[in-house]
Amino acid sequence: MKSWHRPLLICAGLMCALMFVCLAGLLIDDRTLLGESVWLKPLKFGFAFGLYAGTLAWLLSKLTKGRRLGWWVGTVFAVAATVEVGVITLQAGRGTISHFNADQSDPITVALVPFLTYGVMIILIAQLIIGIMVLIQRTAGPALTRAIRAGLGLATVGMLVPLYWLATDIHPRTVTDANGARIPMFQGHGIGDPDGHGMPLTNWSVTGGDFRVPHFFGLHGIQVLLVLTAVLAALATRYAWLRDERVRARLVGTAALGYSGLDAVVTWQAARGQSLIHPDAATLAAFAATALVTALAAAWTIIAARRAVRQAADAGPRPLISTSA
Repeated sequence: MKSWHRPLLICAGLMCALMFVCLAGLLIDDRTLLGESVWLKPLKFGFAFGLYAGTLAWLLSKLTKGRRLGWWVGTVFAVAATVEVGVITLQAGRGTISHFNADQSDPITVALVPFLTYGVMIILIAQLIIGIMVLIQRTAGPALTRAIRAGLGLATVGMLVPLYWLATDIHPRTVTDANGARIPMFQGHGIGDPDGHGMPLTNWSVTGGDFRVPHFFGLHGIQVLLVLTAVLAALATRYAWLRDERVRARLVGTAALGYSGLDAVVTWQAARGQSLIHPDAATLAAFAATALVTALAAAWTIIAARRAVRQAADAGPRPLISTSA
């Protein structure tokens, strides 16, 4: 890990420490905000940014071109992410709303909200630059490179979702914070149910659509694809048909296609005001079509790879042809 991006590693370490603080807060602080513990939101953000910062710290060490630019962009990402989560944690400790808070009577909130608003933009721009840098160079073998490129694409799409929250003004309302104060808000996470209520831990809405679902799926797609790549590489020691890295790259590409379809379906589902756990017939059909296409593509790749191995085994080694008289 000595070659990993140091500021991003520090960011990931701070997020891990924050998670322990928030876990303690869950146990000893009974204050609630919008139906959940005040410490649950910084806990979730600490987990998400810690995992992603660690992934980027590793990824930037793989760059072969523009390493200096990558270091600076990664540093900007680390600082912006740390400030973003720090503001969320500070507001949680105060027992009040962080995102979408339109309270102009609280000077601390007035000072902190711009960090949340512009922090999202800075993080997204840094993410786009890193994505472009990865696209124009090969950072590893075919399978890993495909996982990294597809994963960064998914993460970028996941980060674009919050722009919808920032650019629209569709759920203005007033809520009560943990201190009993009435707080005006200009937006919410969901369609139909602005704040989302019901699901354990995530608090994703069970009564309406919730854009935190595609945000989460997109942001963590890169970790799913990296784990899949590692699993396929491990299985290649047992199965001959997986030893060709082109086969593993095709399977990773298939998984990326299926995961992208899944993210598209949950985005469409949320936009129609539908809870993740209460899909209608159209959503179920879209999930089924995505799963079927992904399974057929994977099966085709596996069958072709196994056939190629059998044909190579049947052909055997070529005999040496003697040229002597």
